[in-house]
Amino acid sequence: MLALASADTSRVRGDVRAAIVRSSSLRAMLAPAVVALYLAATPGPSRPQMFAVTAVMFAVAAVTWRAAPRIARGRSRVAVQAAGMLVNLAGAAALSLLDGGVTSPLGALVPVCVVFYAIMMPPRMFAVAAGIAAAAYWTVALLGGPAPAAYAVVYTLGLGGVSVLCLRHAAALAGLRRRLSEVSRVDPLTRSLNRRGFDEQLEQAVDQARRTGQPVTLILTDLDRFKLINDTWGHQAGDDVLAATARTMSGALRDTDLVGRLGGDEFGALLTGTGPDDAPAIVERLRTALENGAPASLGYASCPAEATTVEELRRLADARAYADKTTRTGRTPAQRDVEQAREHSATPAPARVTRTERRRRSIADVGWLCVSDNLVGLVYAALFAHLAPHRLAIAAVCVLGLAYGLAFVAAADRLSRSPRIRLLMAIHGTLMLALTITVPVLDGGVSSPTGLAMLVPMPLIALGAQLRVALPLLGLTAAAYLVVAATVGAHGPWYTIMHLLGFGAVAAACAAQGRDSARRRRRLTDLSQTDALTGLLNRRGFEDRCAALLRPGATTGLVLFDLDGFKALNDTAGHAAGDELLRWVAATLVSQTPSGSVVGRLGGDEFVALVPAGDVPARAQRLRSALAARTAASIGVATCGTDGTDFATLYAHADGHLYAEKAIRRRSAPPRRVVAPRLSAQSA
Repeated sequence: MLALASADTSRVRGDVRAAIVRSSSLRAMLAPAVVALYLAATPGPSRPQMFAVTAVMFAVAAVTWRAAPRIARGRSRVAVQAAGMLVNLAGAAALSLLDGGVTSPLGALVPVCVVFYAIMMPPRMFAVAAGIAAAAYWTVALLGGPAPAAYAVVYTLGLGGVSVLCLRHAAALAGLRRRLSEVSRVDPLTRSLNRRGFDEQLEQAVDQARRTGQPVTLILTDLDRFKLINDTWGHQAGDDVLAATARTMSGALRDTDLVGRLGGDEFGALLTGTGPDDAPAIVERLRTALENGAPASLGYASCPAEATTVEELRRLADARAYADKTTRTGRTPAQRDVEQAREHSATPAPARVTRTERRRRSIADVGWLCVSDNLVGLVYAALFAHLAPHRLAIAAVCVLGLAYGLAFVAAADRLSRSPRIRLLMAIHGTLMLALTITVPVLDGGVSSPTGLAMLVPMPLIALGAQLRVALPLLGLTAAAYLVVAATVGAHGPWYTIMHLLGFGAVAAACAAQGRDSARRRRRLTDLSQTDALTGLLNRRGFEDRCAALLRPGATTGLVLFDLDGFKALNDTAGHAAGDELLRWVAATLVSQTPSGSVVGRLGGDEFVALVPAGDVPARAQRLRSALAARTAASIGVATCGTDGTDFATLYAHADGHLYAEKAIRRRSAPPRRVVAPRLSAQSA
């Protein structure tokens, strides 16, 4: 089974790489296809040679597209893609040169390729590609037809600036995805791996052990009488003991070993390079380390000596842990041990990716683009526009735009949290467009060196903004470019058309990249905030939702649920029965809570619901009655405003209420046992 899973993983990775190669190849086909249409519509003396160049560029891209699966699996994938990049740049430079130089309709082909590479390549590879592209572009500028002063300089600086911003933005989005991926694999309470992260590492370690023979040992740890800690001192004390357990296990093992919380009071440790001969001594060392704070039953199993699959490894380690539990007398931590755990309960702040972080980066990048464009304009006005009749006006507009861009960058954080962000960004887009129109109008039209400023914002707008915001801005920019070209001046209609098509194609590629990044971020965000077993919000997700909903004046109530006798069910009927009950409890709470409620699983057998205003205690009793069909439950309630205004204070109040009720119920009558489900052979 593991071999099949590994094969599936490798196949999925290969499919992803093949899709990337095909996407790059399709984009590489786009330029020669558009150029071919231009050549067919504009006869000239160099057209046969230019058709030959476009045919070679298209053929190379088509062959790469067809061979994408083979390229993705081969070791020469990077070399093949680098060769394709060289063909594209050489072809673009040749077409620009044959068409008349950098001021021709095809003069922007090389710079446009650079912006493509900025969103497709990692920084180091992009630096190489940008260097080659700069050499190719300046070769065209020096050998091609005559161009206005500073034309090549302005294009190099302007497109270099937007390329760097696109590269930074794409790298920032990749960094956000990596952080979300890490967060989705970390338990928010203990800061150790969660079940998903631990299982991934376990599968990889077992796969490597099977292939190389290097041993790996799995240790399973189940805390003794942990339920009594919760019942005696409350859930917060239990949480502190769990966090202390994770720290103790990590401190007792090597830095290369991994610790994870698998659920409730069950932990796991993964020891690479450790076989069955060394494992018993490590288990005893771990038992001794845990004895004073959180006594536990432990079991281990080693691969490949004792098991060859993840399932066999888990089964053997679980059996040894159960045997350890039955042969020793479990002990509840003393009060001083719990108090010591609570005194040292501070854990590193969990890594968070806020909802406004990507928005803040996008806003700041738009501001930096305004700064970059106007700096280039100032350089042009100061060094090259000596004969321009409106030189001072151009400089004044650029100074105004520079100040505006810096102010926008400074306000990015505040703007990202504003409820009127869409209106503010629409106003900003209009003002920025007005600034970018003014300079080319003063300088002689879209074919002037500063005409580029009208098109430069398009890729970054498409990459950073939502599609419903980006499309109107891009349409308005294109319309303004056409109006300026028709009324002020251009080097002919094909100059305008080809430049607009080139930047439109880059904007489309950036939009596709942005949408794909957004889709993957949403998926990772869901994984980081969702409990894998029940599908409810996990602790991190519930706390984030509460932070958004618990505003001053909010009228909501928090209901805390603790299942009675759940530990006994796991010990007698097995973990599969316990998991089935937890899923049923989750489904029951979701179906029985009022509309607008938020339900989560905080860990183990502890559930929580945020319900709308009303008679919160009465609603809590109705939910307990619904759960009574399968299990008894203790409940605690807290009301927003009366008992607190944030999750931490509401949780503390509800937890105290829950255990006061539990103590009363324990004295009056023994708790009901949960009803064990009848599992089929398949589900068992």
